[in-house]
Order: sequence, then structure tokens, then C-alpha cells
Amino acid sequence: MITETEGIVIRQTKTAYGRRMIVLLTKKYGKISAGTSITEGGKNKSALALRPFTRGRYELFKGRDSYSINGAETIESYYSIGEDIEKYSCAAGALELADKMLEDEQQAQGMYNLLSEYLSILEKRKSDFGTLFLAFRIKALELFGSGINVKSCVKCGKTDGLKCISVPDGGAVCEDCAGPSAELNPLIFDAGDDIIIKIIDFIQAHPLRALEKLSVPDQVKSRMTKILKAWYSYHLGIEGLKSESLVL
Repeated sequence: MITETEGIVIRQTKTAYGRRMIVLLTKKYGKISAGTSITEGGKNKSALALRPFTRGRYELFKGRDSYSINGAETIESYYSIGEDIEKYSCAAGALELADKMLEDEQQAQGMYNLLSEYLSILEKRKSDFGTLFLAFRIKALELFGSGINVKSCVKCGKTDGLKCISVPDGGAVCEDCAGPSAELNPLIFDAGDDIIIKIIDFIQAHPLRALEKLSVPDQVKSRMTKILKAWYSYHLGIEGLKSESLVL
């Protein structure tokens, strides 16, 4: 069956006989792997749409157990992402995270929209790319029902005196419920006089487009990154991303 869908290139791998395997996050079919014989040489416009960080329109042959890409057309290439190593790392981290979060052919319209918007904003952003990457990771958690509860203490429901974020408990915990042993637990993180809680709450309350100018101090960003690494590992079984070492 011949079909067509929009998609974002997550990654590509060269295989035997000049073929490539492209992992696409598509509007219609979710995440799929599709083989193609389209070459990169000459003025092949289809080849340009098969590069990572590209959103395109793809003509697919859908077989019983596999997909093949017959043709492709670029919608957005986000080409300037590759001009800055930190920006590139933040983009690569988002693609890698989406790849790890999604099962094959799992419907993922929300992730497709989030990733498309993220790449578009990231391409135009001039500095502090790590803050935008933090926002992407926080919003991705919400899409998968694993968001961080920061509205109230997850143990008693109090809305004031929130002291820390407990990864196993699923969110903010007040000083009374945390107790003196909280500092000894590697999965319970100090909220820094609730500044981290306020930032997470702000990100969750606004669309990504409204966060274009949001900037988080490096020290706070570093602590939030540690929380998110632990969160993804504990709740989704996703360990550190390859690109994270280059992102503050």
C-alpha cells in the first residue's frame, strides 16, 4: 500500500548495498523504521529530507511488516541547529529522548507536535539552549502521564512549605512530610527555597512557544537536570542521554 505522511527524522543508519534505515516520528503512524535506496549524491531533493533535524513529507510503501520510503520532500530543515555545538546537542538530546520514549507505531501526535515546535524555537534561539531543553523534557513527561506534581505536597496535600522533590513519590513534598532523613535519600532533591518548584510549575502552565524567552540560572539549571535524569530513569527506565554531557 502506498501512503503519505508528515514526519521528523529521528536518526538514520547506513545498511548493506547502499540502503539506509530511517527512523521517523510520523503524524500518521507514530515512530516507524523505514528502509530506502534514495542516495545522497547529486541534486536529489528527497535525500535532503532524510537527514536528522528535518521535518518532511514522506511517500511510504507500507508492507505487512515493514515500511519503505519511495520519495520525500522537505518542509523544514532546521539547518542552523548544526552551527552551534550546544544547540546541536540540545536538538540531538530531544530526538534521542523521543526515540527512547516511544514504542514502534505508537500513536504520538502530541510528541510530534511538541518536537516540531521545539526544533523550530531552538533553531531561532540565540542563547541558553539548555533552558529550552529542560522545558522540552518536562513537557514530554506530561505527555506520557509521568509529570512532576508541584501544585501541592504529594503526601499531605499542603500547598505551602514545599521543600523538596521526591522522585519515588512523584513530586513536591513539604518540610513536615520530608523529615530529617530526606537529605540522605539520593532520589529526594532539595527544591532550593522552592525556586525549582516555581520554575517547573511555570513551564507546565504555559505552551512551549510562550517560553521562548525563559532563562534559568546555570546553577539552578544544573540541579534541575539532575532531577530530570533521576526522574526519567526511575519512572521510564531511560538512562542518561548521549548528548547530555555537552548540555548544562
